[in-house]
Amino acid sequence: MKLTFLGATNTVTGSKFLVTLGTKKVLIDCGLFQGLKELRLRNWAKFPIDPKTIDYVVLTHAHIDHTGYLPLLIKNGFTGKVFCSEPTKDLCAVLLPDSGYLQEEEAKFLNKHGISKHKPALPLYTRADAEKSLEFMHTLSFRKPKKIDEETFITLIPAGHILGACFVQFNHYETCVLFSGDLGRPHDIIMEPPTIMQKADYLILESTYGNRLHKKINPLDELAEIITRTVLRGGTIVIPAFAVGRAQHLLYLMYLLKKDNRIPHVPIYLDSPMATEATRLFVKYADSHRLDKTLSQEVCDVPIYVNSKEESQAIDAITTPKVIISASGMLEGGRVLHHIKMFAPDEKSTIIFSGYQAAGTRGADMISGKPEIKVFGMKIPIKAEVKVLSNMSAHADYEEILAWLAHFNHPPRKTFITHGEPEAAASLRDKIHEKFGWRSMVPEYLQTEELV
Repeated sequence: MKLTFLGATNTVTGSKFLVTLGTKKVLIDCGLFQGLKELRLRNWAKFPIDPKTIDYVVLTHAHIDHTGYLPLLIKNGFTGKVFCSEPTKDLCAVLLPDSGYLQEEEAKFLNKHGISKHKPALPLYTRADAEKSLEFMHTLSFRKPKKIDEETFITLIPAGHILGACFVQFNHYETCVLFSGDLGRPHDIIMEPPTIMQKADYLILESTYGNRLHKKINPLDELAEIITRTVLRGGTIVIPAFAVGRAQHLLYLMYLLKKDNRIPHVPIYLDSPMATEATRLFVKYADSHRLDKTLSQEVCDVPIYVNSKEESQAIDAITTPKVIISASGMLEGGRVLHHIKMFAPDEKSTIIFSGYQAAGTRGADMISGKPEIKVFGMKIPIKAEVKVLSNMSAHADYEEILAWLAHFNHPPRKTFITHGEPEAAASLRDKIHEKFGWRSMVPEYLQTEELV
């Protein structure tokens, strides 16, 4: 058995791990690279493995950095089955077509304004490609092993994080390989905690916050103070948010704040078709998180849902204070860019980041204090207040990761630290060695390891 790292090495994006068993090949996750140009170019390069030779893809969850390459893999020849949980399939039906649409729109914009070196600029894949990829998806129940080869089984195990997120446990004869995907938090206010695991011969572990601790501040207090302060000076609050998970988390916080009259009475807009659909699924799968169906529906009644482009544009013309929650969470595309263009130059307004910002993204540039960012080919000055919510992440921090690992009843033969920027991955590796004495390493892109 061999393991090849095709992504999420010294970066938080592009998750892809190839397990090879003789002639059988299984790809765990199929994510897009995001952020730095050198990473994004990998999306356009020839795939390191012939997609026709891959038998199965198994998805840990629906976020684009774990699923967004799937339409291209299929376009380039993959014909096997894609296994995932039922909520993940439903969420992919929202996220993947939107990803294709956004890429078509970006190519159209670049061609219209002649600002691409490619003549013509082309999308990585189209909405139609993404919709076709959904036909390949097959759902598996949690904790029910699926036989894929002689003495080889895969099992999906709840991981917290977002709806449908799972660990992928890969059992081949007596060897157990565990892929963490994105590890949720033990005390998330919406999602159930990640399942306690006690053994694995090989562990592929995420390290997004491998060198950081989430502040102990209550996000309700933090959000109430920021919104109130901004409204009192006549500004607008813009919150870039991941459409799946973070948008629903924010709506729950808004629900609690409004219920207790802790924020001024201002309109709250959810301006993201993806987030709107994901919020409906939040109600459908109420048995998958801590909120019951009635409360889930009450949370979903909080915002004004923005559907058309015209409605989205009309929000920016409103001069009175408001809250706008819109995708994408790292400012890499979507309607939020129009709101950033409008309100980032406004000293009265506030831009609130509520999730991880990968290196090279506009979001990372803004929170680092850059005085301007480029949007639609134009330099936009940052005059608005920029804030980062300190305790909103759906990823475990290093203390929470170590606490989860402490339940293992024997050390894995090797632990591979993935899905983290270089400093975070190296830091978590060192912390694991210091606390447990485990054999851990940070793999390189395209590195192959024998699992014996």
